[in-house]
Amino acid sequence: MILVFGIAGLIWWGGRLFGLTKPLRLTLLGLLYVTIVLLHLVLPPSNGLRLATGETAAFWLILGGCVILALIYARIVGALKAKAQTQDPDPMPTATPQTFSETELNRYARHIVLREIGGPGQKKMKQAKVLVIGAGGLGAPALQYLAAAGIGTIGVIDDDEVENANLQRQVIHRDADIGTPKVFSAQAAMLAQNPYVTVKPYHRRLSDEIAEELFADYDLILDGTDNFETRYLANRIAVKLGKPLISGALSQWEGQISVFHPAQSGPCYQCIFPEAPAPGLAPSCAEAGVIGPLPGVIGSMMAVEAIKQITGAGGLLHGEMLIYDGLYSETRKIRLSKREDCPVCGSGAQQDH
Repeated sequence: MILVFGIAGLIWWGGRLFGLTKPLRLTLLGLLYVTIVLLHLVLPPSNGLRLATGETAAFWLILGGCVILALIYARIVGALKAKAQTQDPDPMPTATPQTFSETELNRYARHIVLREIGGPGQKKMKQAKVLVIGAGGLGAPALQYLAAAGIGTIGVIDDDEVENANLQRQVIHRDADIGTPKVFSAQAAMLAQNPYVTVKPYHRRLSDEIAEELFADYDLILDGTDNFETRYLANRIAVKLGKPLISGALSQWEGQISVFHPAQSGPCYQCIFPEAPAPGLAPSCAEAGVIGPLPGVIGSMMAVEAIKQITGAGGLLHGEMLIYDGLYSETRKIRLSKREDCPVCGSGAQQDH
């Protein structure tokens, strides 16, 4: 028997070395097997070849049966895998902005049972288009929760790339994303979380040239930037187009959030902050530091305000600013007033536009 297995090994691995194809090597092994079985059936029991190859054909017949069963099993498993790959258990194209697939209904069930949201509110979220400015500390949790909540179309604009120092707080990005544009890293994470939403990444800085055309495509704007130039630009265009603007800000242990929508009520961002502070008075997170979970707190609040704005649930932070102090676990609200002389939303603003 050792001789037979030696010949089989020579056919298989030696044939491979000499470039014989797999089907040809299998055929040669089959011929060897048939030859051995025939020898046992034809030659007398005392023949030397029979004695050298196991004396009886029973072993070879059992071995052949096991091989056949293994091949049949492999064929069945292969067919099942091929069938599974060609079938989509929950074809996403069947779901439209007007309907939900079974998977989506199950996914958003905790929203649908909320009296303030229900099916109509979830449908509004699916039809909504939200733009998030910045995929950093505030944008990261806001984007994650908007995608998980089922906001139909989410735009994200940012010109930065993921850096190692971002990962302490910008939880939508991973270590493997370092060097990747933030908008693409965020897009991958959001679609991995919820493939039923559409994510539109804009890898560029928000500027005067593109802001108005970009904002026009969305129902709601979330500002998670860290510089006053972009904040004033976003506020100006949002007011001009009548779009609600949810604004958040961070510093060290404290965060703040407000909803600016002068078309409905209350002031705009520039009513509250008429001018950018002098250099050094409002240091960035890189300069002053920020506790890691704080952006998650404020960014998640921004997502909650966005959902309420879309669905009409509850009361919004119109004309109010919520301030959260993480160091002493305190929150407080302050009233915000509109300025009639505001160059953006005041009485003389229309002439400036």
